[in-house]
Amino acid sequence: LGRGEKPLPPDARADHAKDMLRMLSGTASPALAKALDRYLVTVCDHGLNASTFATRVVASTQAGLTSAILAGLGALKGPLHGGAPGPVIEMLDAIEASGDAAAWLRNEIARGERIMGFGHRIYRVRDPRADVLKAVVRRLGTRYETGSRLAFAETVEQAALDVLRVAKPQRSIQTNVEFYTALLLEAAGFPKEAFSNVFAAGRVAGWIAHAREQQATGRLIRPQSRYVGPVPDLVA
Repeated sequence: LGRGEKPLPPDARADHAKDMLRMLSGTASPALAKALDRYLVTVCDHGLNASTFATRVVASTQAGLTSAILAGLGALKGPLHGGAPGPVIEMLDAIEASGDAAAWLRNEIARGERIMGFGHRIYRVRDPRADVLKAVVRRLGTRYETGSRLAFAETVEQAALDVLRVAKPQRSIQTNVEFYTALLLEAAGFPKEAFSNVFAAGRVAGWIAHAREQQATGRLIRPQSRYVGPVPDLVA
């Protein structure tokens, strides 16, 4: 739509990943469809993250599945949750243009900027999903022009880990799933502005499972809170 082209209707008989690619470009190679399917499976669920929790909270009110999934989408819209893969591409392009990965990364850290594709709220080790997707990108090979892009990304990854180890020695900041997600979705032909949408297409399966499970319990999620502010003096 952004390019002024007419949308293609979905094909209910086709595999999900293959049909997504067909609707994107009109064709879907088996290799790219398999790669995208691996990505969608890898990200379909990941514990009680922000969007999944939002989905379960709304599902617990018996508001219905549609409302619960919309709550998940609303949470995923925030850049602190689902917006990292697109900026990874911007970072790689900027580093390639600069010609010095380490210097570019040190400058970003000095400015207080985040290094996209690194660090995770849960993992203090390398995100295991990163290696799954890295292997998928490697299998796509030169046919999809991922060979040189992958080699460059591996160089940037190592430079980032080295720079982060020196700049933030008190923290364990490792590669996360978004770093190689960016390369995979780029190879599949998705514009970087649509990366979070593709992530949602995978995660929605997990949201639905969580919502149905929550609805089945019949229990409303109602966390307790404790006031810790100042107590006014009510004595006259």
